[in-house]
Amino acid sequence: MPNQRVGGKKSRVISIGAGIGGLTAGALLAHRGYDVLMLDQAIVPGGCASSFKRQGFTFDVGATQVAGLEPGGIHHRIFTELGIDLPPATPCDPSCTVYLPGETQPINVWRKPEKWQQERQKQFPGSEPFWQLLSNLFKASWKFQQLDPVLIPRSLWDLLQLTKAIRPSTLITIPYTLSTVGDALRLYGLGNDKRLRTFLDLQLKLYSQVNAEETALLYAATALSISQEPQGLYHLHGSMQTLSDRLVSSFERDSGKLLMRHTVKSIQVERGKAKGVVIYNQRTGKVWTEAADYIVANVTVQNLVKLMGKQTPSGYRQRVMKLHPPSGAFVVYLGVEEMAIPPKCPLHLQFMYDEDSQTREDNSLFVSVSHPGDGRAPKGKATIVASCFVDTELWNNSLSYTDLKSKYTDKTITHLSKLFKLTPETVVYQEAATPLTFARFTGRDKGFVGGIGQRLSTFGPFGFANRTPIKNLLLVGDSTHPGEGTAGVSYSAITAVKQIEHE
Repeated sequence: MPNQRVGGKKSRVISIGAGIGGLTAGALLAHRGYDVLMLDQAIVPGGCASSFKRQGFTFDVGATQVAGLEPGGIHHRIFTELGIDLPPATPCDPSCTVYLPGETQPINVWRKPEKWQQERQKQFPGSEPFWQLLSNLFKASWKFQQLDPVLIPRSLWDLLQLTKAIRPSTLITIPYTLSTVGDALRLYGLGNDKRLRTFLDLQLKLYSQVNAEETALLYAATALSISQEPQGLYHLHGSMQTLSDRLVSSFERDSGKLLMRHTVKSIQVERGKAKGVVIYNQRTGKVWTEAADYIVANVTVQNLVKLMGKQTPSGYRQRVMKLHPPSGAFVVYLGVEEMAIPPKCPLHLQFMYDEDSQTREDNSLFVSVSHPGDGRAPKGKATIVASCFVDTELWNNSLSYTDLKSKYTDKTITHLSKLFKLTPETVVYQEAATPLTFARFTGRDKGFVGGIGQRLSTFGPFGFANRTPIKNLLLVGDSTHPGEGTAGVSYSAITAVKQIEHE
């Protein structure tokens, strides 16, 4: 494809952050002829979808599932354009096995729609009209999203792209734009169904950061339906790192330049327009400035405000400051003997972490288990990655970090021991990560993970746009809509690329 030019010269794009959003935007721009420099303060690319190795085990840092590998899916489309192969993967079926408090028989979220329908009708009698509403809203939303609308529009061109994606079928979603899952439950007489509420709270916490009462209904329709065919969730062979590694290979093949362990200290703004960045080389201590025609920031919106500094428009700063505090994560990584894993154990499980908790945190334990031959553990061994959302303020202000970390580790191991055989003989390796760990290795402000809670006030048209108030500065990643998970951040990257090309 021809190079894009500004004033007779090829456009220079600087991408801040080599998470999946930044890598996707950078790879697409490089493939389309832009001169792209990508910078990341970490040791390896991938952000919260990267991996690390310990004693022969490979652990996924945060994200453990991928959506959008099927034909027509977002990663399939991107990899096809880039001319690279998708990483090998196994469809997750069930996508998740959920254990409700006090129950020994789980709820399996099956991949085949008919099988999942039978499961939910058995588990939640009388709830099928609610699930059919979610299905209908998802189908309409999915067709809309497949046409790559620009959400949220911040120019006439953006608005035109949005209107081009609207179809008659899209209109059925409009009456529900200001509805939550809680509203829908009450609509169908399910408002007091505690068991269904508990299940929805657990699942939605993974995707929307908030419970059923607060989650925007249109977001929930996609989050709760994406795991069924013809879509689905996938378990990558090797590790989550394979996704970012292939994007890096495409990026560098197309002459993109990636610098790891390089921290962007600030974004330079002149007369309301992004002009460049100040870079710090962690290895040498060198500090210098790089000019750019466009800047793509694959960072949290909190980090973006810090990078813009005094140049941040006051309204934008105030909006960020008024956000509900995002979540952090506490994660335990275990390398175990294979005998510790129960027979036919699913890839992903979910438990109520703390049945007595009255807070928005500590209430969902999400567990990922490796399978023989998937490249995560030596023969005869396996990995277990267990994570829960936590309040970042608790960790950032703790007077005894070591004691708090030990307490959470013991609590997690005790809970896991109800299903897994965890003894000194079966646990080969053990490590834990806290919000401070994520802040240190990913650079995310206070160790925030998972993006902005998908409440009505921050969902869809009310969320953060790719275009920022600073001209030629675009935001991608999980602070944008859509921006949760590798599929969501990739959609945000495509939008940013389209906006740069239009300019």
